[in-house]
Amino acid sequence: MKFTSFTQYLSLCLIGLTISCTSVKTTAQNKKPKNVILMIADGTGLSQISSSQFYNSQPSNYDRFKHIGLIKTSSASDLITDSAAGATAFSAGVKTYNGAIGVNTDTIAVPTILEDLEKRNFATGVIATSTITHATPASFYAHQKYRKMELEIAQELVTSGVDFFAGGGRKFFENREDGNNLVAALEGSGYEMYLDRLDPSLKMKASKKYGFLLADSGMPKVLEGRGSFLYDATKLGIKRLSKNKEGFFLMVEGSQVDWGGHNNDGEYLVSELIDFDTVIGQVLDYAAKDGNTLVVVTADHETGGFTLASDEGDYNKINPSFSTGGHSATMVPVFAYGPGAAEFMGIYENTAIYSKIKALIKE
Repeated sequence: MKFTSFTQYLSLCLIGLTISCTSVKTTAQNKKPKNVILMIADGTGLSQISSSQFYNSQPSNYDRFKHIGLIKTSSASDLITDSAAGATAFSAGVKTYNGAIGVNTDTIAVPTILEDLEKRNFATGVIATSTITHATPASFYAHQKYRKMELEIAQELVTSGVDFFAGGGRKFFENREDGNNLVAALEGSGYEMYLDRLDPSLKMKASKKYGFLLADSGMPKVLEGRGSFLYDATKLGIKRLSKNKEGFFLMVEGSQVDWGGHNNDGEYLVSELIDFDTVIGQVLDYAAKDGNTLVVVTADHETGGFTLASDEGDYNKINPSFSTGGHSATMVPVFAYGPGAAEFMGIYENTAIYSKIKALIKE
């Protein structure tokens, strides 16, 4: 992954850092969104986003946004957040301790935006390339004092009311140590369950809920044959949720950008980020056509201290490098499109993602 053209480096850099360059169709900012799609590329900072421009064979879909902000990511317990506290800030609007799933610093459950919208008859969905019980997706429908309690988190999904979910984590739902078959329980709660494949042409019924558990643990890497899962799951999720007349809320996570950062594996990281970038394109195309959908793209934190460094001092070549195997405290960007997108400009705390969305879709 090395670039030999300084002109290419410079031109792509300018594309990525100039907010007013390529953009999608402008939407009136005084309009309230009917639908919200929150996209989280776990562990993604500016260098990760820049990599999607340098290494992608297609123009980066991040370049299509006009409204861009920055969020501060520290949790209540630590200067450097983990995904659980970061996602709970997004889902419930509270700063909490690292490891917390939908609870405050006193381990008391706090209502999530997904739960609030379900009470207003919105359709809801969560999609991830990790287990569906992992920190980020779990923080939108579950309430547990520690993120590793995935057996308990899985139990909460059964009664969550989520209309569509897709990801890995089958082992937390069947062949459990407690003998409970949560796949059967989900089916008993009105879900059509799929455990082996996801067909993007599946005919969806507004009266049905759908669940896809396609791996025992996390989904495979893109580099190991995951294919178009995230793209197809998002397409199918929008197809199902958009049947609801009241509106919908969908959270889509590119979970494994973070894992590539933890592994200090540039190829892994970049391939996952480009996969996520492709899904951004699909979502923006839908939102532009629909006209009533707010799209917010961000990250819970940066992972790896990822840098697009020079290759042994050669400024015509890029050699991705890392400064840590963990997370960093750097601010991460927020990109928004659709009704209310201008509200996401500026610098603010990560909890404001929740409050801004909530204010825009307030009754």
